[in-house]
Amino acid sequence: MKNLLTLFLLVFALTAGAQTKSIKKSPPLAEATPESVGMSTERLARITSMLEASVAENEIPGAVALVARNGKIVYWNAFGMADNEAGRKLKRDDIFRIASQTKAITSTAVMMLWEQGKFQLDDPISKFIPEFKNPQVLNNFRYADTTWTGQPAKSEITIRHLLNHTSGLGYGVIDGDERFKMMYYKAGITDLFTTENISIAESVKKLAKLPLHHHPGEKYTYAEGIDVLGYFIEIVSGEPLDVFFKKHIFDPLGMSDTYFYLPSEKASRLVTLQKPDNGQWVRFPVTFYDPDYPIHGAKRFFSGGAGLSSTARDYATFLQMYLNGGELNGVRLLSRTTIETMMANQTGDMFYWGGGDRYFGLAYGVVTPEGVAKGGRGGLGTFDWGGYFNTQYFADPEEKIIGILMKQTQGLPKDDTGWKFRQLVFQGVDD
Repeated sequence: MKNLLTLFLLVFALTAGAQTKSIKKSPPLAEATPESVGMSTERLARITSMLEASVAENEIPGAVALVARNGKIVYWNAFGMADNEAGRKLKRDDIFRIASQTKAITSTAVMMLWEQGKFQLDDPISKFIPEFKNPQVLNNFRYADTTWTGQPAKSEITIRHLLNHTSGLGYGVIDGDERFKMMYYKAGITDLFTTENISIAESVKKLAKLPLHHHPGEKYTYAEGIDVLGYFIEIVSGEPLDVFFKKHIFDPLGMSDTYFYLPSEKASRLVTLQKPDNGQWVRFPVTFYDPDYPIHGAKRFFSGGAGLSSTARDYATFLQMYLNGGELNGVRLLSRTTIETMMANQTGDMFYWGGGDRYFGLAYGVVTPEGVAKGGRGGLGTFDWGGYFNTQYFADPEEKIIGILMKQTQGLPKDDTGWKFRQLVFQGVDD
């Protein structure tokens, strides 16, 4: 009996308190008129015109757009089709594969555990996943048989490196370097999401045996580091990643439509992944992944970097927690001071995407003064990212504005709706 009590207390100590009650109690997101929060209905209608035209001109099959300010949803509409072949219209509460938008949620979970004093950001990941001890940087590679030689890395990969994409790890099939594509494929690395019967632990341990692009901390290379951290969360928390997310993030925030794998009763709300084909929209075929991974297959692989599916409202709820300084509805996931660390420049001038418009923090691209000056990106400190299947988000902590645009497409020859939507959101301010 004493041993059982000890075990219970140990498990409780590992997982309890990831989220806590707060002295603040910001209300859940609710719908309101644009004018009630200093925005213009007439100006936001330009978003409607733009998206209707894009659907009519066959640039996109459909989209859901959401705008919130000061905790109020002031624009939330669906356009076009969820599945053109089936004739199913898109609804605003339909579920989308959010791919790399998963990274922000995984990084949030990492920082929730960090707040409990479980580790330091500059701890080597090998302290928790021993397979990463003594990493090698790629030196020579033979295309004929994919064999390689490496040199010892100058330092260990740290948790910070994994969060800010400076670990030197690659991204397999979507890597910009053909050598890493070949090595990851040969090693059987699961890059993004899968219907196969594999766990993140199995894939991460295979990944640990492969060479790095560069020495840790020397360059920004978009990589599978957040998937490594998904497994790290399981080790530190003692819970499977899907359980940790549900218990400590989704349920407390009321994100009732966000999952790695959809329950059967919600599967019909999944938007079909589509591509253009001779002027028609058709379902995207199975390639290196099965587009139906959220509803079919073994349902064991919890990709912390790309595996979740969600709705525009659920993701807006997650972002609202950030704009509130880490709290929503009386529940605190993160301290305001932790968010300040996450939004600080973690990569110096190594982050090259956007040409100086943004720097990279821990999980997010963050708008710089240069980005503000270029216009249409939001105020200083606006944070953002997107997903492989054409979803995007941004949140402006100065204006307290959230913008979310969700589509499910691949292989588009033209799609200007992303930059147009963002620009039109901010021109809607009328205070």
